[in-house]
Amino acid sequence: MYQYIARRLILTIPVVLGVSIIVFAIIRMLPGDPARAMAGPQASPQYIESVRARYGLDQPIPVQYVTFMSRAVQGDLGVSVFSRRPVMTEIGERFPRTLLLASVSLLLATAIGVPAGIISATRRNSLFDNASMIAALVGVAAPVFWLALMLQLLFAVQLGWFPSSGIGTPAHLVLPSVTLGAASAGLFARITRSSMLEVLREDYVTTARAKGLAENVVVYKHALKSAMIPVVTVLGLQFGILLGGAVLTETVFAWPGIGRLLVDSILRRDYPVVQATVMMLAFLFVIINLVVDIAYAFLDPRIQYQGGQSE
Repeated sequence: MYQYIARRLILTIPVVLGVSIIVFAIIRMLPGDPARAMAGPQASPQYIESVRARYGLDQPIPVQYVTFMSRAVQGDLGVSVFSRRPVMTEIGERFPRTLLLASVSLLLATAIGVPAGIISATRRNSLFDNASMIAALVGVAAPVFWLALMLQLLFAVQLGWFPSSGIGTPAHLVLPSVTLGAASAGLFARITRSSMLEVLREDYVTTARAKGLAENVVVYKHALKSAMIPVVTVLGLQFGILLGGAVLTETVFAWPGIGRLLVDSILRRDYPVVQATVMMLAFLFVIINLVVDIAYAFLDPRIQYQGGQSE
């Protein structure tokens, strides 16, 4: 197990490097002069050249990349072009807010989706099954920005139950977390139902029923643990997606998180912030996948890790 974890951690290095190279190249392929964008529309040619030299934009792209990475490994991710503050400070202020939003959204999605999937599987083709699967389909298919606007219109404007935007109180968290977690809840419900239906047809479940065990014991003690393996996989991936994909939700609700910072930085051509943010999200995604793989062994004792391979 420890060898497997160490190997996976080592493999994160080329992944993060690959992501950094791709992001570094794509940003510099965008049309326009980044030095002019940084200096402002009224800047003189002399000032634009000074900005280009200050941020190393007059150097070849490979040299710029090596300079950036040599500083990054020392913990120096540069200074934001827009705010003139260290990038680590910018990310450090925004990331906890996105982490809070993503965690609450995932908790909400799990609390709704997984029980709905279990009940749907145990009551197949019932009214609850049909209604919950229709609701899950709507949750997955509904565009995030449309759902956000509809929730704002109903619960903030008409009913006045929750604030429409901003941050500060737990009430500000309700509408963004519901918006962000709706698609995940629908996905969890469908995955849980499918996995439970498959497990409930297994021979050991039939044997448990033949022994006279109560249906709740059969479902929740024998079947659920095995059925949760694909659910955990999707749950881990969704958490990574929620961390990096909350851009629309944070924009509509004016939530000052990492997604909104990333969008604003792209529009401002704030290279250091964009590069550092994407690299951090890529690293977190890899770590989340590693945690999911480790969780497999606790959910199913038949899964073992030997010599870096799973069996």
